[in-house]
Amino acid sequence: MDPIRISLTAPEVSSLWTQFMFETMSIGFIKYALEHIKDEDIIQIYKHSLELSEGHVQNVKEFFAGEGVPIPKGFTDEDVNIHAPRLFQDPFYLYYIYIMTLQGLTGYSLSLSTSIRADLRKYYITCNTETMVLFEKVIDSLLTKGLFSRPAVLTPSEAIDFVKHQSFLTGWFGERRPLTGIEIGDITFNMNKMHMHVALKVGFSQVAASKKVRQYINRGMEISTKHIAAFEKIFREEKLNSPISWQSHVTSSTTSPFSDKWMMYQVQLSSQIAIAFYGTALSVTSRADIAEKYMAMIAELIRFAEDGVNLMIENGWMEEPPKASDRRTLSKGRKEGIENNIQEK
Repeated sequence: MDPIRISLTAPEVSSLWTQFMFETMSIGFIKYALEHIKDEDIIQIYKHSLELSEGHVQNVKEFFAGEGVPIPKGFTDEDVNIHAPRLFQDPFYLYYIYIMTLQGLTGYSLSLSTSIRADLRKYYITCNTETMVLFEKVIDSLLTKGLFSRPAVLTPSEAIDFVKHQSFLTGWFGERRPLTGIEIGDITFNMNKMHMHVALKVGFSQVAASKKVRQYINRGMEISTKHIAAFEKIFREEKLNSPISWQSHVTSSTTSPFSDKWMMYQVQLSSQIAIAFYGTALSVTSRADIAEKYMAMIAELIRFAEDGVNLMIENGWMEEPPKASDRRTLSKGRKEGIENNIQEK
């Protein structure tokens, strides 16, 4: 007797769909970057990354084919002009792959945690392992080239201690306690991502074809810059060092390597991931003033992301993700069919 075929669950299909969109977007950027990168170490990292992404896309296609799920369009060669002039310098290309690798690690871990079928769990474990190896190469290269700004360090305490006063939670009035290591780590991480956002948006604003897209990207650049300034202010008050900026590594090119659809998706993806990471930081932040900042930033990014979705829908760029069957419509159609049959009789 043949075993019962186990269908992919809704979270599993959604994870594969999201990965397909992410990987096809990444492939376009990697192919374009490889036309311009001169540093041999970075070239090898990008070639390795391209191999991984192309393999992942093929794996997703095979999973979907086995389930009879339509293959998404995602992004194709039509969305990238690999022969366009250089838009970013080599150091930024290395930093970009660092941030995208971090996002990949987070995404694969989440996909693994929501996967039930054995073959899919095995697949995401492999994806995570491969990406960890890539991350090691990227971070080693950044450190070797002196391009990575290490987070602040802590002076070890002489003994363990326990919180004795509610003032540990305050931040609006009176004496603010020093930041915890967790808070420093989250602010550093989010500032690093925002610096990449700014550099990308500086480049995209120079090359976007649509006026509305340029205006939207410029608005995003202002938001990211404002968030960086807020984080830097916190670190200045604590006498802590901040990560470096990357926007000086954008060239003066005004010829677009990417379609407006591709750039909008990259900006939209970055905004959605920033919201998630801000939410994570908010959940472990104890100082009230910092928590308030995160909440305001999240609200601002939600409004920005919503406007981005509307702009993508307006231009026909929003590919619809997998969704549940519309039972209300199906039920309504069935009811109307029965009523029509009765009337005809």
